[in-house]
Amino acid sequence: MPNDAGHEITDALGALLRRSTRARLYARLTDGLGEAMDETTYPVLSGLARTGPCSAADLAGEIGLDRSGVTRRATRLEEAGLLRREPDPDDRRATLLALTETGQQAVKTTRQRLATFIEASLASWPPEEAQSFARQLHRFVTTGPFAES
Repeated sequence: MPNDAGHEITDALGALLRRSTRARLYARLTDGLGEAMDETTYPVLSGLARTGPCSAADLAGEIGLDRSGVTRRATRLEEAGLLRREPDPDDRRATLLALTETGQQAVKTTRQRLATFIEASLASWPPEEAQSFARQLHRFVTTGPFAES
């Protein structure tokens, strides 16, 4: 049946994208990085690492939260020294959220942890299969249904 691959990928993506799956992963990634870093604040830091300085409203759209949720999490992260608020050069009434050097280091640490978790999960795969999977996943993400237009 020609749709078998599509259905198998759909099921796998459904499991991967579940909120509970992401929360468990974020909890593992942020374990021991301080009280402000947890599964609820991680998306704010990770989002800022991808976007660069931006408003809470813009970040909310990027990470799938509402603006007030981003603002609450940003306050916790700011108090911990992981992000700062700065004036928007294009609109003096607006404020941008930006990572501090400490915040950038926290993101670097969590990304290294994620790479280590992924590499450990692929350790039993033949190296050529792991490399092929990495290339094909990258291709699917950049050219498939989730690709930015």
